[in-house]
Amino acid sequence: MSKLVWDSPLGKLLIEGNENFVQKILFDQNAQTDAVFAPVLEYARQELADYFAQKRQSFSFPFQAQGTDFQQVVWKYLQKIPFGKTISYQELAADLGNPLLVRAAASANGKNPLSIVIPCHRVIGSNGKLVGYAGGLWRKQFLLDLEKTPTHLFS
Repeated sequence: MSKLVWDSPLGKLLIEGNENFVQKILFDQNAQTDAVFAPVLEYARQELADYFAQKRQSFSFPFQAQGTDFQQVVWKYLQKIPFGKTISYQELAADLGNPLLVRAAASANGKNPLSIVIPCHRVIGSNGKLVGYAGGLWRKQFLLDLEKTPTHLFS
């Protein structure tokens, strides 16, 4: 596993992966980087920088999240939430086919290993309030505000 640490606008982001795929993007203020890292990690860092600079709405670098079958289903669904939009945990569970799966869906959402890229920050409480974000609610608010900012720069 290769590592790259980037000082993003939200603090240190740990980007991990192998030669072929980015496998983790996590907020980690204590992360240390490898002296030599896979080129795909630098590619991811640049696309994340473009996202924060409002030059990008989606990501094209290869990534692969490791998780259970159910987590994979949830993470695939999260990738379908449009940029700048939010859904509730209740809507997430209902869209997955069972409104009773709210807690399981929220748990899978919280275990997302690819912050920002798999946009778990776009899932909010049924009352419209911010709840649950591994990176902290202030980061979730920042990301949602970034995505709602009208700009002509996004392509």
